[in-house]
Amino acid sequence: MLSNEKKELLKLYNEGLAAYKQRKWQAAAESFKSALKVDPKDGPSVLYLQRVKEYMKNPPPEDWDGAFVMTTK
Repeated sequence: MLSNEKKELLKLYNEGLAAYKQRKWQAAAESFKSALKVDPKDGPSVLYLQRVKEYMKNPPPEDWDGAFVMTTK
């Protein structure tokens, strides 16, 4: 059984992921930041927040399928 904290984290992460897939960068960033307030060490939220910040600066092409393509090592 999940703790209330983990349930909240999962809810916020899923909201962020849904916004990310819809290219709603600001909403996604806010959800991932909120998730990190619940658990600052949540790796998936950290990763997606970094990706969102990159896409806010350099949006993906119109035919983007949600996949992230690394451009640096």
